[in-house]
Amino acid sequence: MSNAENLRPDAKPPGSWNPTPELLEEGTYDRLKWRMLLAAMFCYFFFYTGRQTFGFAIPGIQADLGLSKATLGGISGILLWSYAAGQMINGNLADKFGGRRMMTAGAILSTLLNWCTSFSTGPRAFAFLWGANGFAQSLGWPSGGRVISNWWGPSERGKSFGFYTFAAGMASVLAYVTSTIVVDTLDLNWKWIFRAPVLLMLVGGITFYLVARDSPEQAGVTLPASATAEETDEAQGTAAAGAGETSFQRYKAVLRNPKIWSAGIAIGFQNAARYGLLIWVPVYFLGDNWKKGGGGISPLWISVALPVGMAMGALVNGQISDRIFGARRDRPIILFMVMGALMSLTMYAAPLSVTTGIVVLFLTGFFVYGPQSSFWALCPDIAGRRMAGTATGAVNCFAYLFAGAAEPLIGSLMDQTGNTSLIFLIVAGACGCSALVALTIRR
Repeated sequence: MSNAENLRPDAKPPGSWNPTPELLEEGTYDRLKWRMLLAAMFCYFFFYTGRQTFGFAIPGIQADLGLSKATLGGISGILLWSYAAGQMINGNLADKFGGRRMMTAGAILSTLLNWCTSFSTGPRAFAFLWGANGFAQSLGWPSGGRVISNWWGPSERGKSFGFYTFAAGMASVLAYVTSTIVVDTLDLNWKWIFRAPVLLMLVGGITFYLVARDSPEQAGVTLPASATAEETDEAQGTAAAGAGETSFQRYKAVLRNPKIWSAGIAIGFQNAARYGLLIWVPVYFLGDNWKKGGGGISPLWISVALPVGMAMGALVNGQISDRIFGARRDRPIILFMVMGALMSLTMYAAPLSVTTGIVVLFLTGFFVYGPQSSFWALCPDIAGRRMAGTATGAVNCFAYLFAGAAEPLIGSLMDQTGNTSLIFLIVAGACGCSALVALTIRR
């Protein structure tokens, strides 16, 4: 190159990077899809402060209002059944109207209903308001999943839904920590469990609305070639991808697929195990079955190991479903469910010290909750991107029908036996059933 060429105004230094328009487009899309994933994670990180705090309120409600564990288990079950019905409805509405508005509306409504619940004085008021809160909460998960499915292709769904489910797991940690602070550190009564933590959910919902966009089209972004190719391949490989113009067509296309039913029943048993742990482990640690923690550690703080393990399990399961099992979701589901059953049996039968109890409780949460990442990635895998919300809502409906049915049975069993450690035996059985049904998914 001559000296004259070196002096040209448009000359670039040797080795400089000259990105093509295609690379610029790919980089912009990558940044935006991570932005949408992180926005959904941020919002859902606060969602469980609106429904997973109930177990911490049970002892206070029993002392103030004299309600039995069976009654309180029934009220918890009503929330889960309302949530299940809402999933079937709101997943479809997220496909129709977009997830951004739906998720924000859920956060606002749930905050208001939690405050209303805190003023309840009897079982009827509790059941009505807590059930309404379950429906409001159901606006969140499928709506966020719909947004993520719009931005992330099939080859990365295990990863993206792993992160999303990790945020849900961390939301359980936040619900446990904030509730423990309310009743243990601040020594406030049970009513504040429904008042203080949910304010974080309100912030998360508003932030999501301001930051997120439902789809690349809404954000004014052209899909790069790689994303367009994945979308085309997925549409060609999904028989139902073209049906989705009406709600009826979406429901029909999703519910006639036998893999949706297999996934729904399998996650139903898994979610019964999960909520059995989340609702009744705080009751177990507050009861006579567990000695007070050594070194002045409150049993409630020991119980935080459970949701921490759940969060980590979700992150790991989503990654291995993509990287080790080649986007085949049934295998990591079965593996984790078998291990979850073994860990839960260990919690029930083995003589554990405080330290080993924390470790085993962490592993129980890790394996019991981890498969949710694979279940949620499985929904758009089966139904396609266009009906991801409907499929997610349908599968989640199964999940909460099963969990809702289990809650009053668990509460009644504990009233009759007085043995709260039985929760771990029940969880082990539910995990085993989930693993057996997952054998029929073959995805």
